[in-house]
Amino acid sequence: MLRRDLEGKGFSKWMEGSGPHADIVISSRIRLARNLAELPFPHMSEEAQQQAVEAVNKAMLESQKESVLSQLRLIRLGELGTMDRQILVEKHMISPQHAQPGGYKAVLLNQDETLSIMINEEDHLRIQCLLPALQLYEAWRLTDELDNALEQHLSYAFNEAVGYLTACPTNVGTGMRASVMVHLPAMVMTKQAGRVLTALSQVGLAVRGLYGEGTEAIGNIFQISNQITLGQTEEEIIHNLSAVAKQIIDQERGAREILLRESKLQLEDRVCRAYGILSSARIISSQEALALMSEARLGIDLKLIKGVDARIFNELLLTIQPAYLQKSAGAQLDAGDRDIKRAALIRHSLSGQKNKE
Repeated sequence: MLRRDLEGKGFSKWMEGSGPHADIVISSRIRLARNLAELPFPHMSEEAQQQAVEAVNKAMLESQKESVLSQLRLIRLGELGTMDRQILVEKHMISPQHAQPGGYKAVLLNQDETLSIMINEEDHLRIQCLLPALQLYEAWRLTDELDNALEQHLSYAFNEAVGYLTACPTNVGTGMRASVMVHLPAMVMTKQAGRVLTALSQVGLAVRGLYGEGTEAIGNIFQISNQITLGQTEEEIIHNLSAVAKQIIDQERGAREILLRESKLQLEDRVCRAYGILSSARIISSQEALALMSEARLGIDLKLIKGVDARIFNELLLTIQPAYLQKSAGAQLDAGDRDIKRAALIRHSLSGQKNKE
């Protein structure tokens, strides 16, 4: 049984670690950019920002009980402290840009946090569905349902020739970003990752780090998403990304087989050392923790480390982050104190697991 979060609610559903290819694909996300026809883009007017928040709130209040809109709760970001906003970033509910102070910003979430809407990030609305494992088609179904429910109450900025109008020209058209978060330790160890991931840019895909644009890929975790939103249908975007994701899954599985076949003892030593450090360390940075968690998780997935639930590492992706650590401590911590707290939290989390055989 995984731990519960600090407010007594379950962790976001995407952290469950269950579903198709969950050992490699951590999560699938569909995001739609939408703007309200009668308002200027958010960066042009604070008054427009306020009107956008109230328009969505009104749509929720007017929705029927059976509507997906009735399942959402509105959180005004201006009423949250810096730490609470950063926790939403760490849970992938809002972007780092959206967490910045100022303006009239809000987010809507459903109970298990599979559905969310950022209000007044770059666009008036960023509608998102985030699911565990490889579930792009299901994420699209849920996002489309929410988008349609909103459109019954709101008038979107839309042009028949080009599609949905967005603040950034690269999102014009469908306004869709589809992405998968993948864990590729064996491809990195066998030096295949650089070549494969570089090739993705040549077929219209972007590769980013754990928290999206502008972030570094650490812990062998990469986000792969479409870059083209104009000239393709939503179904074509999802089909293309899903096909690429399956190819990457096959390549990662192949790399794992190579490691087991050609250097099993060295691999076993490496992953067991990683698990040993995580189980015993008294001070650890987030970057070192993510690197060791990646290797330990690989060992668990390949059954080189036994009796440990790999899903614990999905949970730790959140709980070792700076804001979450400080929230659990009930105080602001400097970097050194966070490293001590992080090590203690990891030891505690792993102490509930069985010892490897």
